[in-house]
Amino acid sequence: MARARDRSVALGRRRPSRDPKHRMLLVCEGTKTEPLYFKYLQHAFRNRLVQVEIAGEGKASVALVKRALELRSEAEREVRAQRDENLRFDEVWCVCDVDEHRHLDQALELAAANDILIALSNPCFELWALLHFQLQSKAIHRHDAQRLAKELLGVKEDKLLPLDRLHHGYADAVRRAQSLRKTAQSMGAPRRNPSTNVDELTEQIRRFGQP
Repeated sequence: MARARDRSVALGRRRPSRDPKHRMLLVCEGTKTEPLYFKYLQHAFRNRLVQVEIAGEGKASVALVKRALELRSEAEREVRAQRDENLRFDEVWCVCDVDEHRHLDQALELAAANDILIALSNPCFELWALLHFQLQSKAIHRHDAQRLAKELLGVKEDKLLPLDRLHHGYADAVRRAQSLRKTAQSMGAPRRNPSTNVDELTEQIRRFGQP
């Protein structure tokens, strides 16, 4: 999945300023829940071989992918300016929802054409939270998914989800997400409601570089 990076140092260039790590850029549709979750997850996994940078953009669909491309280009300029190959991102992900976005297919095509990976949830990111507690096999509206996730996490009103409470159900969530994708693929509707591949992103953060 990841693109290999050339760790060699060209003659006449200074050596990188730090030991190489697998660098991942996550560009999130949400500005709070998703960025906070991935920040927590990186800390919980304690994988020192991975460095994750997170941007909560408040953008959707095509605009989100375009922003990811801008941030990757900025990093490439820094690579040249600092002469440090370790500033390059090995993977770039957009974290977004199917929700009611009209230009999702265009966004997916743009991402695929530019080696941008997508962590897509239908109907929304809160489905991933639900899967830590139960299998959600029936279609669910995003408002219901958000409400149910808060109920299961003991959240009242509009407070942020206590994301640290999800960690104990992580393995179950991965298994359930995989099951939903298998069902969706067997039906010929890989992005059907409910489905998510957020686990593919989280597993990259957890496992990359580990034996």
